[in-house]
Amino acid sequence: MLDIKFIRENADAVKKAITDKRVDINLDDLLDIDEKRRDLLTEVESLQATKNQVSKELPSLEGAEREAKILEMKEVDNKQTALTLELREVQVKYDDLMLRVPNIPSPETPVGADDSANIPWRYWSPALGDVDPKETDKVAEVPTKFVFPVKSHMDLATALDLVDTEAGVKTAGFRGYYLKNELVQIQYALFWYAMEKLRAKGFTVMQTPTLVREFALTGSGHFPAGRDELYQIVDSGRLASGSAESKEPIFLAGTSEPSLLAYFADKVLEEKDLPIKVAGISPCYRSEVGSYSKDLKGLYRVHEFMKVEQVVLCRADMSEGDQWLETLRGIAEELLQDLKLPYRVLNICTGDMGAGKYKMYDIETWMPSLNKYGETHSDSNLTDWQARRLNIRYKDSTGKVKHVFTLNNTAVASPRILIAILENYQQADGSVIVPEILQKFLGVEVIKPK
Repeated sequence: MLDIKFIRENADAVKKAITDKRVDINLDDLLDIDEKRRDLLTEVESLQATKNQVSKELPSLEGAEREAKILEMKEVDNKQTALTLELREVQVKYDDLMLRVPNIPSPETPVGADDSANIPWRYWSPALGDVDPKETDKVAEVPTKFVFPVKSHMDLATALDLVDTEAGVKTAGFRGYYLKNELVQIQYALFWYAMEKLRAKGFTVMQTPTLVREFALTGSGHFPAGRDELYQIVDSGRLASGSAESKEPIFLAGTSEPSLLAYFADKVLEEKDLPIKVAGISPCYRSEVGSYSKDLKGLYRVHEFMKVEQVVLCRADMSEGDQWLETLRGIAEELLQDLKLPYRVLNICTGDMGAGKYKMYDIETWMPSLNKYGETHSDSNLTDWQARRLNIRYKDSTGKVKHVFTLNNTAVASPRILIAILENYQQADGSVIVPEILQKFLGVEVIKPK
């Protein structure tokens, strides 16, 4: 969230962010509630000060004067009680509105309503290396070229006995799937390779909780706006005996980011320990509300997947935050280049980024059967927007306590990356070459029909 003082002093900039990011909130409502909250708080504190003063005077009073003062204090106490109840109601509204206020986007962020306004600013292919989007002839040569009809990842995987969606749907419902044989090995080889690379770069690797409390999702910014995207556990408080116990709701996380951030909630870190670099591996669950008719075939859009996520906590410095955004992007690109997969980097526009994002890149990998690039990585700088929600702070060299900046990016996510591997590495006979960096994990160079 943003600091309320910043919001008051920069209301026009915040209103523009609300408009550009298409966030459903009326900032004037928040400012009115904030003013009312402050007025009530002042009244309650004034009444409490009066009560404190009178409590000191009462021992020296006697008779009628003492009785009158006691009666007067009862009226003050009743008034304070009523105002306190009103303040609580106002505070609830205030807190809800504060959670919905978006971060101010960076000056480099394109303003646009949807993904059509995202700007490609970098392409890469094994043959050409880096390609400037302005070099249109080279851009056209980035995708993998084939001299035979291209098969989809599902055609390839079915023929090679690597995926079973029919059994997956029967077992798990819509968009369920089984990975099989070499594709399972490739998936875990990718995770191991990514984690080893991140460990070498100073990241602490964590297996994170998939079941998370509401505060973690609110703190990361996935709630309240994205609540419909996540699954809530029914009877989360049920005991082993089978009896039900009333507890707070529990949710299935859509990424390890909330768990990684919540690990540091309410902590005051030391500046010397920053930046903190962590990488989480976990199953991920997303309901994909509103996407029922999108990408119905194959593994591109599923409800359950696996991912290795990068998260960085750094000093509250805009330049340092920008540097880490580029560093995280570079790590993801390095992984794709190791895999020799063509990709492009997009500067994401205001209408296509989350409310908390200051600046955001997507990396899209070439998917031949779709004849387009598909999102495989998402790289974001959220400044202190998440840290304020989770109360993650650090003490600087002068002793001043500040909120950290938080950043995150995908290292590798499956099964989308598997789509790119199967389709870009396919051969005319329907076999698939195993990427060179993964061959040592599988012990084979080519996946052939069984």
